[in-house]
Amino acid sequence: MNIRNTTLNDLAKVMTIYERARKFMAANGNPNQWGGTNWPPEDLIRNDIAIGKSFVCIEGEEIVGTFYYDFGKDIEPTYEKIYEGAWLNDSAYGVVHRLAASGTVRGVGKFCMTWAFERSGGHIRVDTHPDNKVLQHLLSGLGYKHCGTIFVAKDNYPRLAYEKF
Repeated sequence: MNIRNTTLNDLAKVMTIYERARKFMAANGNPNQWGGTNWPPEDLIRNDIAIGKSFVCIEGEEIVGTFYYDFGKDIEPTYEKIYEGAWLNDSAYGVVHRLAASGTVRGVGKFCMTWAFERSGGHIRVDTHPDNKVLQHLLSGLGYKHCGTIFVAKDNYPRLAYEKF
């Protein structure tokens, strides 16, 4: 597998992957994380592409996954306040959001998270809905530590905050 920046030519496939991910999450006990709002909206993905922070995972010639990645100091405003815990480290970090796979190839999530961790110099933060047991299992298996709870503006559900340093 390889990772590259998403292009506008990839948009239809990326949105199809997100549609599949919403259905998968709902079928696996997580109907509220993206399902209620049809998250993520196309205009957000278009913006991610325009600013160079949307990525696709490729197997052969096929797009098999997609995610948002950024790196820097204090880049995620929702991570400024963490409840019922604390972050492990205060240095610059990478952040992964909107990770989704096509379901056609195994190991896409692990591959994408490993790529992001290496690209960040070994410091990543990520959050997920409490019902997203699939991502929680992936993060735990990759050595991420549950650090506490954060809240996002788009809904009232708390998010479990994870970090690997």
